[in-house]
Amino acid sequence: MLEAMHNRKGLQLALGFLLGVGFGFLLQKGGATRFDVIIGQLLFEDFTVVKIMLSAVLTGMIGVHALRSLGLARLHPKPGSLGSVVPGGLIFGLGFGILGYCPGTAAGAVGQGSLDALFGGIVGILIGAGIFAALYPGLRERVLDRGDFGARTIPEIVKLDAWVVVAVVGVAIFALLYFMERSGV
Repeated sequence: MLEAMHNRKGLQLALGFLLGVGFGFLLQKGGATRFDVIIGQLLFEDFTVVKIMLSAVLTGMIGVHALRSLGLARLHPKPGSLGSVVPGGLIFGLGFGILGYCPGTAAGAVGQGSLDALFGGIVGILIGAGIFAALYPGLRERVLDRGDFGARTIPEIVKLDAWVVVAVVGVAIFALLYFMERSGV
């Protein structure tokens, strides 16, 4: 079923668009597209975003591995390196802290009419992507390929069955969410 969908690019685009709109709607309903919620998270005063993200990681982790176990999906991990992850994380964090949006919440905030997310977020993302594309050839050989750690998954790294890792991480996430709700954060 999913293999047939993989070969239909128009269907993929339509499905991606609909899921993206749904994702943005849920982010907005959860409060993650509001500047004050994002800044509250960065100041450790409002943990709404952490709760949303942990719930998404838990759901996605179980869903991906269930589809994989049923033979309906295959993992295609991409190789990574310290030279790409560290600068990327720093740039992402800097933009997140200054603007108060990540790319997903910026798109959701634009959908609810936030002009700061449109001009500071989306326009900034496009300008940054253009600059990165222009500098990419030089960056790749000098920075991005440094400290290559390959295309391994966490279960491969720890040499455990994927479902064992899913269970351990799932219990940890569930316990953390439970603790956060009980403590009122």
